Amino acid sequence: MKLVYLDNAATTKPRTEVVESMIPFLKERYGNPSSIYSIARDTKVALTKAREKVAAAIHANPEEIIFTGSGSEADNIAVKGVAYAYAKKGRHIITSAIEHHAVLDSVKHLEARGFKTTFLPVDSYGMVDPGDVEAAITKDTILITIMHANNEIGTIQPISEIAGIAKKRGVIFHTDAVQTVGHIPVDINELGVDMLSLSGHKCNGPKGVGALWVKKGVKPEKLIDGGSQEYNRRAGTENVAGIVGFATALELAVKEVEYESSRLIGLRDYLIKGILERIPHVKLTGHPTERLPGNASFCFEFIEGESLLLSLDRVGICGSSGSACTSGSLEPSHVLLAIGLPHEIAHGSLRLSLGRETTLQDIDYVLEMLPPIVNKLRAMSPLYEDVPLEASSMSY
Repeated sequence: MKLVYLDNAATTKPRTEVVESMIPFLKERYGNPSSIYSIARDTKVALTKAREKVAAAIHANPEEIIFTGSGSEADNIAVKGVAYAYAKKGRHIITSAIEHHAVLDSVKHLEARGFKTTFLPVDSYGMVDPGDVEAAITKDTILITIMHANNEIGTIQPISEIAGIAKKRGVIFHTDAVQTVGHIPVDINELGVDMLSLSGHKCNGPKGVGALWVKKGVKPEKLIDGGSQEYNRRAGTENVAGIVGFATALELAVKEVEYESSRLIGLRDYLIKGILERIPHVKLTGHPTERLPGNASFCFEFIEGESLLLSLDRVGICGSSGSACTSGSLEPSHVLLAIGLPHEIAHGSLRLSLGRETTLQDIDYVLEMLPPIVNKLRAMSPLYEDVPLEASSMSY
């Protein structure tokens, strides 16, 4: 059976070059980089080179990179670390209603401990209004955290504009760039942010490794104690093999980002157009143009997303319904509810996220298999009986 993997926003296949770069550090070069003998010095050198590569990918300084166990950990350090470190200055945090749960749950964690929080609304495209950010800032605000691009609907936020507002008001600004680094050009100097989260497995690197870029002068409190690793900012022996693989993946992705993003935009738009033309009662979610190159996300009326995913899986198509981190939940996506969709429509979500191995033939296969699957599922729905078949698709 043909396999079409279209869940690259959840995770990506590690590149061959990435796996090959990691193997020596899982075999003969296994030393602890904090030790002083020769095989340890080898890993220390590799760690330094990897830090330089990750920093170069976002135009940062190597000493500003903190390696973590995931993008989620990076978000936790940014949000909780700043809150605890700057609590004497203020106790107000601003974020958006559509953040990844690594940010949302960190903010709620702080809210339960006496911090004041503002969850900004978004428009029907999932876009944050910079004016709303400025209006929410008070003399007690110490942190603003807005994601660079949404993992579910792909909308890219006006980060540089928001960062300008934060800087003018003297507020630290963090962005979760897990979905963007390696997929679109990311320059921390152009964005103007103070902290930025990254993840290895979103850009054809390994799982279990991420990073937080922290601008010099910003000092989040350390969340993991026990050692002086990562410039005394995150304790624990570094995952050298994972870090080397992460750095290799980022280096390759950045070199190819212009060509690959252009290629994926073409395939993405072809997929979106094909679905909207072939299937009635479909809503495109997210911004029509300001969206990630590989993101095509929809809501299919009169269908449960889980049933759609299982049916697609039977014909070898891998997609997702909402975020992979919450796929076990029976509740509809908080992102889709935030953009104004009612529960019954939000339950019919499908995200198809393209990657570097996606081909035109893959997209044609989806366009061949998806319409009859939708028709079959709708035929079992009593809500669909009285709906005119000629009704056209709708998009935001």
